[in-house]
Amino acid sequence: MTKDWYFDRFCGAQIAVCTQDGKIAEVELEREGGGDVTGNIYKGRVANVVAGIQAAFIACGMKKNCYLPLNERNARFNSYDGAADGAARTLSEGEELLVQIVKPAYGTKGAKVTADLAFVGRLLIYLPQTAFLGISRKITDADKREKLLNEADKLRAAGEGFIVRTAAEGAAKKNLKAEAEYLRKVYRNALDCAASAPVGTLVYREYELPMKVMRDSLGEIGKVYVGEQSVYERFLRLAKMGSELSEKKIVRYTGKRAMLEHYGLGEQINALAVPRAVLANGGDIVIDRTEAMTVIDVNTGKFTGEDDLESTAFETNLQAAREVARQVRLRNIGGIVAVDFIDMLQSEHRAAVQQELESALFDDRAKTRVYDMGELCVALFTRKRTKNDLLSVMLKPCPHCAGEGHTPSDLFLAVNLRARIMDCFADGYASAVIDLNAALMKRLLAGRYFAEDAKGAWLGKRVYFIPHEDWREERYSLRGDDGAVLTVPDHAQILY
Repeated sequence: MTKDWYFDRFCGAQIAVCTQDGKIAEVELEREGGGDVTGNIYKGRVANVVAGIQAAFIACGMKKNCYLPLNERNARFNSYDGAADGAARTLSEGEELLVQIVKPAYGTKGAKVTADLAFVGRLLIYLPQTAFLGISRKITDADKREKLLNEADKLRAAGEGFIVRTAAEGAAKKNLKAEAEYLRKVYRNALDCAASAPVGTLVYREYELPMKVMRDSLGEIGKVYVGEQSVYERFLRLAKMGSELSEKKIVRYTGKRAMLEHYGLGEQINALAVPRAVLANGGDIVIDRTEAMTVIDVNTGKFTGEDDLESTAFETNLQAAREVARQVRLRNIGGIVAVDFIDMLQSEHRAAVQQELESALFDDRAKTRVYDMGELCVALFTRKRTKNDLLSVMLKPCPHCAGEGHTPSDLFLAVNLRARIMDCFADGYASAVIDLNAALMKRLLAGRYFAEDAKGAWLGKRVYFIPHEDWREERYSLRGDDGAVLTVPDHAQILY
């Protein structure tokens, strides 16, 4: 199925959005400088070893020490077919080692790391210290699998490993060899950097968001829409190197309105901050996230069906299964997920809904495992969280209810406010006047969320903020003005 991709940069963040048939299928949002650290490699030191939980805590220069399981060697390669030595690792306090982030810090938990380093390419994953030979399960042709595994085996030295990725299914030998040599060089550079570096040094940084997404994207790529010139130029260079991304597919967006708004995606992204998702037939699902697990409730909503209750429940549950798979991928929900489907009496209906859920989760790049539904019509599945939680960027704990609820984050509000300002200027106004919460205004100005726009596309325009002490943070209003002289309160503040 053809996928279109959209890349943009704004308010100190980068975003990548994938659509299928005009509907968002995947979203990744990264703050610049403090974005996703998954895949990064740091020089660390063992702070302490806790025998009772078979884990070590590693000081890597982060706010919280990282967590390193000692008995899970190679566990992260379980989604590939292959085998390796999984013996527990032995560490001693004060020992220095290189560790790689496999799961970013979340809530009160520090980042999870591994000492079994992996360097990801488009065709191969290079494992410099792990004698593991594996292949993607999505390559199903037996002859191709055997041939690719043999080629990967020839490329590795003693103690090394390779994993053949899905994109390598039709790759030539020379391309596999070239990528293996390149990944080895990257590893040697990381070792050279770490040799004289202090503990806490970042010795290898994973690709920035646009290049990482293009490297890992699977399936046929349709159009690629890019809102930033530097990323556009990098994609053009990538296309000229002979990748499946052709120059004709890359579109540079130069419109006056926010790119995602222009293509009708802004509203879909904003909807991810809401716990309710509406189904095509009028039913809905409600997503309730707790610290221990995520519970998803399926409701018929406005849909009453045309036959009997069993048929109504079955039809709604089928749609809900597909939407659940889509929503957990969009929101990057990890851990245990319980889906409370509408009760169905017929066992064949329960089996069909479970099969629909498993099929919808199959294309998820994160590892999932679905358990049998049972007569209660509650389906349990687990999903590995592999990147930053989207809602942790879009939302923040509510200051009025002791953190029980959430309100829009400053970045989320800034992105929406930026889109409205761009609409104002695209409509021909020379000035934008925004009324908003006073504390939010101070944070937006201090964080310089609009600095790039103010010295770029908005040069020569005027943006005034009028602060209100008694307004809630999510409330704002905006008006355009074409007057040569603006009438604003004395306490209004012009943008930069």
